[in-house]
Amino acid sequence: MCTVLVTGGAGFIGSAVVDLLLSNGHKVVVVDNLSNGNMDNVNKASTYYNMDITDLKLSKIFEIERPQYVIHAAAQINVEKSIQDPISDANINIMGSINILECCRRSGVQKIIYSSTAAVYGNPLYLGIDEIHELNPISFYGISKYITERYIKLFNALYGLKYTILRYSNVYGIRQGISGEGGVIPCFIMHMLKGEEPTIYGNGDQTRDFIYVDDVARANILALEKGDNEIFNIGTGIEVSINDLLKSLSSIIGDCIPLYKKEKKGDIRYCYFDIRKSSGILGWEPEYMLKEGLENTIQWYSKLLA
Repeated sequence: MCTVLVTGGAGFIGSAVVDLLLSNGHKVVVVDNLSNGNMDNVNKASTYYNMDITDLKLSKIFEIERPQYVIHAAAQINVEKSIQDPISDANINIMGSINILECCRRSGVQKIIYSSTAAVYGNPLYLGIDEIHELNPISFYGISKYITERYIKLFNALYGLKYTILRYSNVYGIRQGISGEGGVIPCFIMHMLKGEEPTIYGNGDQTRDFIYVDDVARANILALEKGDNEIFNIGTGIEVSINDLLKSLSSIIGDCIPLYKKEKKGDIRYCYFDIRKSSGILGWEPEYMLKEGLENTIQWYSKLLA
């Protein structure tokens, strides 16, 4: 058993990671200011601190808890918000992450596992996107995540702090809010369950690689012991258009006619991952196919609305 500190542990992805860590016998410390997270998501078996990752008092938590590992999932995750307010985006995603890294360095953390994103690639030059693809983010969110990757690598080079960087495709599942990269799924589900028309931005031909949150949590747990100083794409390797996603949801919930609007700035048009490196080194592969993941997610939102 080891002590793992999870930033953003009250959030969508972070809470799934916390639950899996606890089920594997680890002691878990959660740091979350509840700006995106929800106290209902915090596993009661964890130790919880309400604190912003930019707060310099964060070092006190590290001194008290002495984690061996840090899973850094806290972030500003809204692409559109990053374009509207790049200063806030950079303050949270870059300065907050530097604060985390400094706490790791000073308290002797063995390894940090960082939640990054497909947004660092920008519009791809080829599909499926592998880890050596050129990095050309088209949103401030993508830039802030990429810059943090560079800081992590330099902390490793200068101070020996081990890392694994996990670049997620579009994560979806239970407890997800409507903002963020996978937010199209909860938006669609909520509207459809209420009998409302879902909105598609653009013509719906844009594609994504949708990965279920429990599969993402497993990748984080595997990265505790594997993949030192490596970057991995975490997705399914399957390309799904937004129109086809809506058809899949309609087959479960019932038919609907979407409303089409102008596409959003900063959105990537086409994306799916090559995940062979994750499979070969981490020993990770997705277990949930889209239909099963959607059924689980719809069931959760149905209970939420009941």
